[in-house]
Amino acid sequence: MPNPRLTIMQADITTLAVDAIVNAANETLLGGGGVDGAIHRAAGPQLLEECHTLGGCATGDAKITGGYGLPAAHVIHTVGPVWRGGSHGEAELLASCYRRSLEVAVTHGQRTVAFPAISTGVYGYPLEKATRIALRTILDFLAHDDTLDEVICVCYSRGDYAVYQTERARIDP
Repeated sequence: MPNPRLTIMQADITTLAVDAIVNAANETLLGGGGVDGAIHRAAGPQLLEECHTLGGCATGDAKITGGYGLPAAHVIHTVGPVWRGGSHGEAELLASCYRRSLEVAVTHGQRTVAFPAISTGVYGYPLEKATRIALRTILDFLAHDDTLDEVICVCYSRGDYAVYQTERARIDP
């Protein structure tokens, strides 16, 4: 039976009223394209101001800020790896993004967390491989943690949603 605390949905992550949304950020944390740019635009200038105080973020790590103009109370920023063929530690770094984001969420008392597909945009990580890592890491975390009420994988496109559904059926039947 699939883990009931893991949800997959097609939506715009910036519209979700959850405790925390995860931002697929770059190492500066100062905004960028894709989901990072969308989150910064929706949150407003206060998010950028707070990000300036954090000193950036290493690939595979995560840091938390307020959500400001977002319906989400907080933003957990994580930096995914750039795909370089798969033999440069990309899988471990991507898994670390999900794990560290969940650890930060728990440390800061967050109960509901929403993730985008990290590293699958301009960073070029193949979607199916990234999805498998995301789902396995989240499910493993949920198996050992009972403080999170729900983890949501948010897919912006119908195609990404279909891949997440297919991979979940393989991993978490």
